[in-house]
Amino acid sequence: MQVITAARPEWIAPFTGLEPGQFRKLVRLVAKRGGDEIADGRPGRQWALPLADRVLLVATYWRTNLTMRQIGPLFGVSHSAAHRVIDTIGPLLALAPVRRRRVDAVAIVDGTLVPTRDHRLATPSKNYRYSTNVQVAIDAGTRLVIATGDPRPGSRNDCTVYRDSGIAEALAGRPVMADGGYQGNPEVVMPYRKPRDGSELPDWKEDLNATHRTIRARVEHVLSRMKNFKILRDYRRAASTLADTVSGIAHLHNILLTD
Repeated sequence: MQVITAARPEWIAPFTGLEPGQFRKLVRLVAKRGGDEIADGRPGRQWALPLADRVLLVATYWRTNLTMRQIGPLFGVSHSAAHRVIDTIGPLLALAPVRRRRVDAVAIVDGTLVPTRDHRLATPSKNYRYSTNVQVAIDAGTRLVIATGDPRPGSRNDCTVYRDSGIAEALAGRPVMADGGYQGNPEVVMPYRKPRDGSELPDWKEDLNATHRTIRARVEHVLSRMKNFKILRDYRRAASTLADTVSGIAHLHNILLTD
């Protein structure tokens, strides 16, 4: 017996954060990317759920972080079928690369730790849990996510993950703001640091730092909203799938801001 279905609009907002109209646009995008053409992993066997319900299942999983044995019965499918739905539809929800950008468009980048149970990538980090470091960049003006980096071990600093995750290449040619943890990346605009002799910064530098903090806080707000999708608070799946999950959640965040 299926409990949750996209055919009933009242189920969409509580489990995805999207309005029904936004959700329908998302389903059309997934269909355009090939969602309707994916079979159930067996020759001649079609999906038990229509495409809209499969998209809803993935968004619900990201939003609630239920286990497969919990989410499968809600949609009237087995836990293994729920696995296959997430494995195939999840990557189709990923954020599309930015094709056009203004020359003066400023990006803000920051890293966040995602507790990850796959120890093949996750390492003990400053939150005392096995985590991965995920870099997220937003447009300073619109607060839309414009790029996400490949997850790296949580014990690595932002300054190295910025380069190793691929997000530096994605932001090439664009002014980038970040906090003081991005030392060694000369293209990144960071706040002024106090002199080593302990003297105070001049007033004009303090004023610039205050402005910098105010603008940079926008990326922290975005990360906080993205973590409304509880899967980013305890990632139980293989670490190799985390990049697509973060990108998909960034896509849902952008839909919420623009539509």
